[in-house]
Amino acid sequence: MDRLSLYLTLLSGSFITGAIVIAGFSLGYYSAWTVVVGAIAGFLLAWPTSYMISQRIKRQDPEWTPEADPADQPLIPKANAPEI
Repeated sequence: MDRLSLYLTLLSGSFITGAIVIAGFSLGYYSAWTVVVGAIAGFLLAWPTSYMISQRIKRQDPEWTPEADPADQPLIPKANAPEI
């Protein structure tokens, strides 16, 4: 697990939620269900999209060199562990 995706989760979740709510409102769905559907979709899609964005950023960075194999890392990284 990489720390960059943890930070990006908040950003991508709010972006996805906002985009769905704005699209619903612009299509004429003015109800609480529009906000609920947007919030649920943002919650479910936040982690996968942030992980994909994080991996893409790291692939395109010429200075990035992973210091560890991601499969060998625990679910919650240690505070002093290297970024993967």
